[in-house]
Amino acid sequence: MPRVRLVSCPRCGAQVAWSTENPYRPFCSERCKLIDLGDWAMEKYRVAVEEDKDAPDGEEQDEGSGIRD
Repeated sequence: MPRVRLVSCPRCGAQVAWSTENPYRPFCSERCKLIDLGDWAMEKYRVAVEEDKDAPDGEEQDEGSGIRD
């Protein structure tokens, strides 16, 4: 019998089996999954961005947008 790997739900911390039988993995439930999705939608999570120290002042914006002042 294979061992079941247990992980903590990222939302509430409950122990949950990491298996294909859990459609909400890594979450413990649909509720925790939707709460986490809502937090992303409301921009509660952010990815840190390092400023380019070599860029001249005022040119730290995304240059791929094609919009210039």
